[in-house]
Amino acid sequence: MGAEWQAGPVAEITLRTLWVCGAALVLALSVGVPIGIVLGTRRFFSRALVISSVNAGMGAPPVVVGLVGAILLARSGPFGDWNLLYTPWAMILTSTAIALPLVIGLTLAAVGSLDEEWDLQVRTLGLSRPWRIWLLVREIRMGLLAAVIAALGGILSEVGAVNMVGGNIAGETRVLTTAIMMHTSMGEFEIALDLASVLVGLMLSIALVLTWLQLSGRAR
Repeated sequence: MGAEWQAGPVAEITLRTLWVCGAALVLALSVGVPIGIVLGTRRFFSRALVISSVNAGMGAPPVVVGLVGAILLARSGPFGDWNLLYTPWAMILTSTAIALPLVIGLTLAAVGSLDEEWDLQVRTLGLSRPWRIWLLVREIRMGLLAAVIAALGGILSEVGAVNMVGGNIAGETRVLTTAIMMHTSMGEFEIALDLASVLVGLMLSIALVLTWLQLSGRAR
């Protein structure tokens, strides 16, 4: 791979990958953590059905998620007027849909691992609901970190779904995974390997930071 190619497109593709991944992760956590906490702390009709749907979503094939996203965002689809197909936002929404069940499921598991009398003990302190929620989040922080790691892994490694809704358009929607796939199919293995090394390095760097946070949290 030439130096000129490295200096331009690789940096651009890497930054776009980080943007799509970061935005999808924030959306998945913002929606998934509250839902996971509600499912873990409340008892209501059809709760079992909702949890079953979440568990099924955790194992859903990403390519199916991409297909559904493409149908919904196509011009003839219900959200076609939004003109999101083949844009980074379509990739972000699809990545969020892939990560969301993981976040909900792991948050629910973290809440379920608490002692059954934990909520009663906190309520006896007379704390307001916001403070009780804060204590709950602090108590399950290790489980939430595991949710972040799982969601990041799912988003960073996904290629089929983001390719279906993003189109792998140069300068617009091309990210590291789709670029690797494209250059491999073209027989340009050297470029594909260079891009793969960037992706692996990115994933290892993030994993190291998150692992450090996880271990430091256990030490407290």
